[in-house]
Amino acid sequence: MQRKFSRSFDEIKEIVFFTEQFFKKHDIDTSKRYLVDLCVEEIFVNMVTYDTETDADILIEMLPHENGVEVSLTDYGVERFDPREAGSVDINAPLEQRTPGGLGLYLVLKMVDEIHYEYKNRTSKISFVAGGK
Repeated sequence: MQRKFSRSFDEIKEIVFFTEQFFKKHDIDTSKRYLVDLCVEEIFVNMVTYDTETDADILIEMLPHENGVEVSLTDYGVERFDPREAGSVDINAPLEQRTPGGLGLYLVLKMVDEIHYEYKNRTSKISFVAGGK
């Protein structure tokens, strides 16, 4: 299942509905939905927030996977950003010593079973498998 979403935070509600429909269609255990929704939302929000040089829609694709769900978010006309290379977050540091940003991606990287990144011709694709842990 796939669908394009405009670069707007207002799309979050539609993305959650899209995920719900996918889970129903493929009869996937709904206990995995929160994790998938959280990861999709975090990556989508980062794309909208930081990839400001484009107004192209973001493509979200979902496929059933033996370990839950495989999800891809593809962003067009953007610079390379591999979330696996994001700086580490010191979750044990006192709040006043932390710099804003990065915690959402840190959580995604910790919660998913697999994460992959592809970049070609200014097209950025982040894929992950979630639900098996």
